[in-house]
Amino acid sequence: MSLVVFTALTGLVCADTPINPVLGAVAILCIAVGAGASGALNMWYDADIDAKMRRTRGRPVPAGRVQGADALALGIVLSLFSVMLMGMALNWLAAALLAFTIFFYAVIYTVWLKRSTAQNIVIGGLAGALPPVIGWAAATGTAPLNAWLLCAIIFMWTPPHFWALSLYTSEDYAKAGVPMMPVVRGAPSTRRQILVYALLFVPLCLAPAVTGLGGAAYFGVAAAGGAVFLLLAWRLFRSHAGEAQGQRTSDGLYDVRAGARDARNLFAFSILYLSLIFATLLGEHLLGAQPLHLLSR
Repeated sequence: MSLVVFTALTGLVCADTPINPVLGAVAILCIAVGAGASGALNMWYDADIDAKMRRTRGRPVPAGRVQGADALALGIVLSLFSVMLMGMALNWLAAALLAFTIFFYAVIYTVWLKRSTAQNIVIGGLAGALPPVIGWAAATGTAPLNAWLLCAIIFMWTPPHFWALSLYTSEDYAKAGVPMMPVVRGAPSTRRQILVYALLFVPLCLAPAVTGLGGAAYFGVAAAGGAVFLLLAWRLFRSHAGEAQGQRTSDGLYDVRAGARDARNLFAFSILYLSLIFATLLGEHLLGAQPLHLLSR
């Protein structure tokens, strides 16, 4: 959720278009509220399976702190509020993209894809990838190629990120009947697919330096971090993560069986890497750094 808001802010700033600070804050607020609305709708619909999984059983609805009907009502009200405020305060392209994102996450991903296909987070990842496009559209009223490049980076990041997580929480998904990749195809296939996506993802992260979106600092961070990402993906591929059995010592997200540490390491670093490259882009555009334009050079 934090990354959703942060990447949206990065898209708004990278548009390099002057915007009233109050309107900029309203745009980010709308995206944050829309993300919260999506989460409320997701937790309403998924309360049955959330209660069965170690990672999600403490959420408000399965834990009994919030009634399902209240979560549904909250999600609908926040959805309407965020979309209408975005349209009236900024522009209707940004509002339409926000509405599509909420619908895609709450209906296409949560209701349909999550319980029906092992490609759930691949296709459903579009919802989490759209915020920088929404932020860009809020600032300019347009959605150019560079905005969609930011979207593509997050979209390609999602499978290795979530499949690494699912390798050490696969028993949760199996218990809840969610067809995540390790449950359906097995751990070796999942590790292989993570490596393939990593090999596609890291070069894509260098693309902003080619299109004029990123500068020298961005290129350095993306290249160095990408090398670490590939190393961790290779180590995961060569490991037996998702297969080893053993005891956990706690219910924490990062507490794993001994054989799954490589999966946990990639999962944790993937969050850091995405945060770093977007933070570098944000810093460059705030400071007015010169883009590289490697293609033209």
